[in-house]
Amino acid sequence: MAHAHHHHGVPSVTEGRTGFRRGAAFIIGGLTSGHGVFHWIAQSFIVVLPEVRELLLGGSTVAASSIQTTREIASGVVALPGGVLTDALRRYWGWVMAVCMAVFGVGWLLMAAAGWQMPGSSWIAASGGGAGSTALNPVGYALLIIGMAVVAVAASVWHLPAMAALSSHFSHRRASVLSFHGVGGNVGDVLGPVLTGLLLGALTWQAIITIYAAVPIFLAFLVFWAFRDIGQRAQAAIEERAVSTMQTQIAETKLLVRNPRVWGITLVAGLRGMAYIGFITVLPFYLADVLGLATTEHGGFENLFIRGSLIGLLVLVGIPASPVMGYLSDRLGRKMVLVPGMLFLAVVTFLMAPLISGKDDLLIGAILLGALGLFLYSDQPILTAAAMDIVREGTAATTLGLLSTSRFILSAVSPIIAASLYDMDYTYLFYYTAGLYVVAAVILLLVRLPRPAAVQHDDHDGGHHGGGHHGEHDGGGHGGHDGHGDGGHGHHEGHGHHEEQGHHEGHGHRH
Repeated sequence: MAHAHHHHGVPSVTEGRTGFRRGAAFIIGGLTSGHGVFHWIAQSFIVVLPEVRELLLGGSTVAASSIQTTREIASGVVALPGGVLTDALRRYWGWVMAVCMAVFGVGWLLMAAAGWQMPGSSWIAASGGGAGSTALNPVGYALLIIGMAVVAVAASVWHLPAMAALSSHFSHRRASVLSFHGVGGNVGDVLGPVLTGLLLGALTWQAIITIYAAVPIFLAFLVFWAFRDIGQRAQAAIEERAVSTMQTQIAETKLLVRNPRVWGITLVAGLRGMAYIGFITVLPFYLADVLGLATTEHGGFENLFIRGSLIGLLVLVGIPASPVMGYLSDRLGRKMVLVPGMLFLAVVTFLMAPLISGKDDLLIGAILLGALGLFLYSDQPILTAAAMDIVREGTAATTLGLLSTSRFILSAVSPIIAASLYDMDYTYLFYYTAGLYVVAAVILLLVRLPRPAAVQHDDHDGGHHGGGHHGEHDGGGHGGHDGHGDGGHGHHEGHGHHEEQGHHEGHGHRH
């Protein structure tokens, strides 16, 4: 790629250091914090699903889970076209992220309105119970569905420029940086449920969501100030290759979708998404119904706090684990971390069925949920990095869109499946989830992955400062395009790109 011919002597990871907004710490910290806001509110809503079920949905677990299905469908529909447009509109990434943050808040206001339209609705939680109407409220259900669709589109599109920018700025530390970005989401996933569990003791769920919705609307202005020019480096790199037109973008996208290795990774990401979204959607119902952590039980405030804390614990362990796993995958290879991790998730999830059956098993449940957290949130950034290792610089956001679309298409029906199995027997939820992880791990074993850029860079430190490989992209070059090359500079996939071995792929220009 053209990276071989620019930024002479200037580390690309700092975008030239022309101001503190372009420093590595500011870029990673800002995007990570924004990521945390999205996850904080989304994970908080999962905690209140049992209350939503009782108040608006006539006690139907399947109806409550269908709200999450709406989220998956809306995210999937927008992800791939959003990725193509994001790649084509690099210079406007700051605008895109600011608008997404504002729209995210508006979507949550719509969902809060579902609760406000109920007769007698108030800010203060009723003492001693969360039971509501005995029938599904159609207006409330419609507002929940529409609001969740708006939220999902905003969140899905936000991730595309944010992660593409990180991948472009930090190509030699791709998995590590994407994992740190994931940590921001993890922090939100921890703080949101715990805080929401506390607030549910005093406020109604719709009051909590209303308060939360104001935060991203305010932050939209800050996002625009911070990241209004974040796409300039990526745009400059593409302009050097003279591929800034939509026609060329579509041509690059066609090369991407013909790549069997990318499809292998997207299938794994989709199955992993099915396992995660089915499990996390039904988990609060399991905690409320089977473990007795519901508002209708004695000690309602304590139960709500424990419920939120257990969901937060699931993520808390992942905060230190995620960047460690990302670093290890940069050093050892993606499969060396991903396959054992998915098999570990399968075993722990499977063990939850026989070991946790009531409130007396809370301690065992906490231990197993903590164990799940070791890998539950760390594998997605590594899967993303594995795809980025293969593709061209100009299709970063498109690749993210393809990964997201496949994940959302496969996982859209998963909350409904998981809820239906849960209604039959709660243990079926765990068997279903464990089976998906096993299938994903087996498929990943069959996908040939290039060695991560950081490993190749270290393996050949000082060995290739000349121009012999200038045609290739940092993260795996055009070998991932199975022989399509790039103007004669890229290598065919059979011409020396040894899978998972230390063949250098054009990183001498980074020294």
